[in-house]
Amino acid sequence: QVQVVESGGGLVQPGGSLRLSCAASGSIFWLYVNGWYRQAPGKQRELVAGIRGGGATNYADSVKGRFTISGDNAKNTMYLQMNSLKPEDTAVYYCHVHVGPYNYWGQGTQVTVSS
Repeated sequence: QVQVVESGGGLVQPGGSLRLSCAASGSIFWLYVNGWYRQAPGKQRELVAGIRGGGATNYADSVKGRFTISGDNAKNTMYLQMNSLKPEDTAVYYCHVHVGPYNYWGQGTQVTVSS
């Protein structure tokens, strides 16, 4: 059974930074799009950032220039560096990764941006 564990969430003041990590117990298949999503209370889950083989990335317009997605193949880990955080970034963040022929969701990590 593949385990996908997220970490790095927490409470941060506006303008602050956090780095989320998503560690898989198996090899992440980077040829497919792997990504970070978020879900705020009362809203649908939305794609924040995606990454695939070759380093191609895409971002939601709301986070462009502030968030950076990256991956470490040797560590089977995907990251989301979040800078210049805003209160509207408050949400539960989920990673979604492909390991072998299957895809997996992390358990979610809460990010709260508040003064």
